[in-house]
Amino acid sequence: MQALRMGREAMTKQHVPLLAWLVAALYLTSAQAADWTHWRNVGDATLRFGPFSVYRSQLRTPDGRYSGLQQDQALIITYQRHIDSETLVDATREQWQALGILDREPQSEAWLHMLAQLWPSVDDGSQLAFVTSNRQGQFWYRPSSSQGQFMPLGPVQSAAFSACFLSIWLSPQTHYPELRQQLLGGER
Repeated sequence: MQALRMGREAMTKQHVPLLAWLVAALYLTSAQAADWTHWRNVGDATLRFGPFSVYRSQLRTPDGRYSGLQQDQALIITYQRHIDSETLVDATREQWQALGILDREPQSEAWLHMLAQLWPSVDDGSQLAFVTSNRQGQFWYRPSSSQGQFMPLGPVQSAAFSACFLSIWLSPQTHYPELRQQLLGGER
């Protein structure tokens, strides 16, 4: 019985640093979420197909100015209809194909597979955000814009992934140049 108690004490002592690290990570994640949600708006745009709105997008930076993919930024997408996760991944594939990313980036297929595992289906009011800090990105999700805080979604993404993902909206070669102009603070 005493050996069991000693084993439990040793195990508990081993787990204290791990628990402290987890608490710190959760605290820092919440702090990061609070930081980018208060960044200044650069611009916003709505993607429409005919009379139907698909989503509203907003670009934010710490100072409200866009200076390129290297800076810290948040792209927030508020969906205005139901879209299943498979359709979201297929749309990403189509945009990367149009931008030449699938041909030149060897990891693109692995990234698409990761997105298929990561992204939820979205509904009217659901929000997905992609936030970069020091060129690395993090997805965030909020089931409804009326709900509380965003929740982190998946691991931190590499600088290469982050640049490719944001290129869908921010590259000069984007399929939607008018949306890009609006996101960068241009006229509607």
